[in-house]
Amino acid sequence: MAMAIDVGQLVKDITDAASGIIKSDVTQLGGFSKRQVEAIAHQASLVSAGIISGEITAETRDFFLDGLKDMSRNFVNTLVGMSAVTVEKVWNAVVGVIWKAISTAAGVVLKV
Repeated sequence: MAMAIDVGQLVKDITDAASGIIKSDVTQLGGFSKRQVEAIAHQASLVSAGIISGEITAETRDFFLDGLKDMSRNFVNTLVGMSAVTVEKVWNAVVGVIWKAISTAAGVVLKV
C-alpha cells in the first residue's frame, strides 16, 4: 500500500545524508537553507502523491523527477559554493596569522 511522504522526516533525512558525506553538520554552513531543503522535500511529496493518484504517469514521471534532481543539484551547488568561500576565508585567516608572525619576528611587512 502506498503512503504519503513525511516531509519533516524527509528534510531530516536529506540534511543527515549531506552531513554524513561531508562529516560535518550542513546546517552550520553559511549556504545551508532549510527553506530549500523543505521545498525539495515538499516537491518530492507532491510528486509521490501524483504518482500514487495517477496524475503523474509513467510517461511524465521522468520530467518531474528531473525537476527534483535539478532542485537538489542547485541546492548542493550552493552548499559547495559556500563551502569554497568558507575554505577561502579560513585559508586567508591562516595565511594572515602566519604572515603576521613572520612580519613581527623579521621586522618586515608582508601582504597577504
